[in-house]
Amino acid sequence: MRKIEAKKPRIFTMSFASVYPLYIKKAEKKGRTKEEVDDIIFWLTGYDEATLQKQLETEVDFQIFFDEAPEINSNVSMIKGVICGYRVEEIEDKLMQKIRYMDKLIDELAKGKSMEKILRK
Repeated sequence: MRKIEAKKPRIFTMSFASVYPLYIKKAEKKGRTKEEVDDIIFWLTGYDEATLQKQLETEVDFQIFFDEAPEINSNVSMIKGVICGYRVEEIEDKLMQKIRYMDKLIDELAKGKSMEKILRK
């Protein structure tokens, strides 16, 4: 009997480089900056400018982007709320949860929250 594998959500295999400009566009549309988007990514993943740039250039997918993240911030459990109809703190799939954390932080940026609050300081 063949084992049927559950289909991965499409976002897992999308390149991070294809979504990154959308994060920036969303932020800039609301008067925020690319630097603030980058600060959120650095805070969440532990990447720095050089390592983020490498991930963008090699067009890794979200799975690899988060698998290779130097260190997921220890304060991610402080990120709470609803994004795309789901409570981020209740998402069971760890990769999907990390993606939604990112979405939530970018959303908070676009909604005008201070960087101090976004980065849970």
